[in-house]
Amino acid sequence: MTTRRHLLLAAAIGAVPAAAFAQKLDKVTVAGWSKPITEVTPLLVDEDKGFYRAQGLELAYVPGAGGGDAIRNILSGQADVAFTDPGSLFAALDKGEKLRAIYDIYPQNVFNVVSLKQAGIRSPADLKGKRIGVYSLSSGTRQNLQVLLHQAGLTENDVTVVVTGVLNFAPLLQGQVDATAATDTGLLVGRRRGLGDVDVLEVGRFLNVSSDLFVVREDTYRQRKDVLRRFLRGYRDAAAWMIAQPQEAAALAARRAIDGSDPALNLEVIKLRNAASVSDFTRRQGLGALDVASLQKAAEVYRQLGLVQQRLDIAQVVAPDLLPPAH
Repeated sequence: MTTRRHLLLAAAIGAVPAAAFAQKLDKVTVAGWSKPITEVTPLLVDEDKGFYRAQGLELAYVPGAGGGDAIRNILSGQADVAFTDPGSLFAALDKGEKLRAIYDIYPQNVFNVVSLKQAGIRSPADLKGKRIGVYSLSSGTRQNLQVLLHQAGLTENDVTVVVTGVLNFAPLLQGQVDATAATDTGLLVGRRRGLGDVDVLEVGRFLNVSSDLFVVREDTYRQRKDVLRRFLRGYRDAAAWMIAQPQEAAALAARRAIDGSDPALNLEVIKLRNAASVSDFTRRQGLGALDVASLQKAAEVYRQLGLVQQRLDIAQVVAPDLLPPAH
């Protein structure tokens, strides 16, 4: 039987028509937490760079509004892989969903809570009684806000949570909220758009856990291991390229990302995402390596917060066997 490797070699020397080879691609659909924005450039440039086609894959992207959306899209069968935050993963596991984490996209915590200087919000305790924006009720911004509140012995009952939309600082500037939960890239964009002098509470100072993971259903993990391994090779190659060639990535984002019209801003966003993609752990183990101890600690914090009821055994959830060998 003709193998995929034979097809790849034959296509490379012109022995197989391109159309015939294209029919052999395995489709992988990624459910995102966002629309196709600059910070997910490694998922947007296959037409230009071919990272996934080189693995025999056709890549598709389903947008969402928060990590909870991404999880729902794999549970409903609309996608194969969720680009989601640990909190959304924990919440789904707590409800009995059978899921596996297969790659750590951003091992650094990129979430924060931002307020204008005049609000006087200098510590988590200062959030009491305030109106605080989140991207959506199913987003990592909300869950990381809850982590931050917990540091001061507060809960969501002590504040008013307001849904403001993704990367949206307009409600803060217009006085509709006193503070807003965001990501580092969201803050960057806000500052470029005239946000001005602000106070920033970085959640990573209190819980520096992964911001986003690739997650799949248990049955997808068991039935499509070869395809998932190839997807992770393609993604890791794309992430490594973005780290090595940020200028090229910024230029391509200008064509492929819906918010990519400013290449200079793209470059700043990409540099932040490159920084979030590596940690001491991944420097030792390779891009995407899953730090079980760190994720277990986060799961315990979420249980203390009451965000999950069960004690989650993260070692039984992560699936490091799909990761490509470290370079």
